[in-house]
Amino acid sequence: MAFQCQRDCYMKEFVTSVVSCCPAELKQEVNGKKETLKGFNVLLQDTILFPEGGGQPDDHGLIGEVPVLRVTRQGPDAVHFVTSPVEERQEVRVTVDWERRFDHMQQHSGQHLITALADAMFGYKTTSWDLGRHRSTIELDTPSVKAAQLQELEEAVNEKIRAGIPVNVQLLDLSDPAVEKVRSRGLPDDHAGPIRIIDMEGIDANMCCGTHVTNLSHLQVIKLLGTEKGKKNKTNLIFLTGNRVLKYAEKSYSTERSLVSLLKTGPDEHVEAVEKIQKSVKMLQKVEGVQLLSEAAALSFYPTYQNAFPEKEGDNEFMNIIANEINTEETLVFLTVGEEKGAGLFLLAGPSGQVTKLGPRILELLQGKGAGKSGRFQGKANSLARREEVEAFLRQHCEHHSSEEE
Repeated sequence: MAFQCQRDCYMKEFVTSVVSCCPAELKQEVNGKKETLKGFNVLLQDTILFPEGGGQPDDHGLIGEVPVLRVTRQGPDAVHFVTSPVEERQEVRVTVDWERRFDHMQQHSGQHLITALADAMFGYKTTSWDLGRHRSTIELDTPSVKAAQLQELEEAVNEKIRAGIPVNVQLLDLSDPAVEKVRSRGLPDDHAGPIRIIDMEGIDANMCCGTHVTNLSHLQVIKLLGTEKGKKNKTNLIFLTGNRVLKYAEKSYSTERSLVSLLKTGPDEHVEAVEKIQKSVKMLQKVEGVQLLSEAAALSFYPTYQNAFPEKEGDNEFMNIIANEINTEETLVFLTVGEEKGAGLFLLAGPSGQVTKLGPRILELLQGKGAGKSGRFQGKANSLARREEVEAFLRQHCEHHSSEEE
């Protein structure tokens, strides 16, 4: 049979009578933990609360003042789970959670529209779909969807929405020849009664038990967020319809305003600002052991040569951060960044007189270009393969300088 929610998807309240109310249990998952809730299963003469099916979750609502936590279909019946009993054979007013219902209507009709046009335009068949709490997903039978196709599909579905195309519901007998012409993934084993057809005029006719809008204009807008790799060479197409698009825009704008305040830049510069922060964090992680190097240098006799192992990643700022952490007025420091045997950067820091004297020779050994002032000599090295020669040269200098001091 077709329930009242299927005959009139826009009905928000409905008066009916209670057929039965029996003790029951509901198994559910709360915060990742499974629990069993004791309550009652209620059968009504008819209902405007949709039982889950066709990929659409069930409705929530009230029977009188009693909350309905779950609605399932058992053969021709809709079973309502409640935690408080309701009196049998009495009339009750059933109220649907309209915000949840209309969201499901928009997402479900949106899925039908996207599915029909993806097939018509590109031959991509829908193999399943998921109406999620925040975003919905259609599984397409294709390994990938090109960005240009995604844009073309989004433009096409929104054009149909702007055209205000009617969506009609037909009830056909299973023996009706018209049933064979309708798109379907099959009927459930316990199906009873007529076949329900959702017909988007000139676009698609599909067997479906779910609740739908009566006109595509009620979808407002569809946004295709993108695709993800699915299972077995399939592609998951992620989309939002109607009010979800508005909520998504509101949330994105709120996030954007927060980032403007935190990053002190306009929205167009957020990516660049975050990349700079990531680079700075990466650099700080590299030099977090510098304090130990500084303390070790402080325990050494002057003049001292401190050698930092070559880093593959870094720049002049990276090396200067390290040098700034060490007392280079009394310690001679040599640093490089780059590939061990390729090109890179170097820095010699220390007492000004020694740096001025030693810098040109290091430049010559590394076959590089550079200059120095104020106790720093740095530049580009064409061959860090000769780094060991530089280290030997600096050690010899320090030993010679130390003997002269004695």
